[in-house]
Amino acid sequence: MLANYLPILVFLTVGLLIGVVPILLGFALGPQRPDKEKLSAYECGFEAYEDARMKFDVRYYLVAILFILFDLEIAFLFPWAVVLKDIGMFGYLAMVVFLGILVIGFAYEWKKGALEWA
Repeated sequence: MLANYLPILVFLTVGLLIGVVPILLGFALGPQRPDKEKLSAYECGFEAYEDARMKFDVRYYLVAILFILFDLEIAFLFPWAVVLKDIGMFGYLAMVVFLGILVIGFAYEWKKGALEWA
C-alpha cells in the first residue's frame, strides 16, 4: 500500500532539491557585498518610507490589471487545444469568437493609450 506513494515521495524530494539547492549554492558561493542602496527598501519606484497620502501613479495598477486580464484569457487556450479534436467545428468557432472579443478588447486598450508607459 505504501509502495504506491513512493513515486510521489521521489517526485517531491527531487522537486525540493531542484528548488532549494540552487538558492543555497547562491548564498554560499555568491559575493557578499552589502551596500546601503542594496539593503534599502524599494517599492514601485518610490521611497518606501514617505507620506502614506502621497499621490501614486495609477498606471502601475492599470498595467497589472491588463496583464492579469490578458494572461488569464490566454490560459483558456491550453485546455481548448487539448480537446480540439473532440469538440469539433463548434468548439473551434466558439474559440474564434472568444479570441475575436479578446482582440477587440486589446485594440480598445491600445487605442485608449492604456499600454503606453510614458
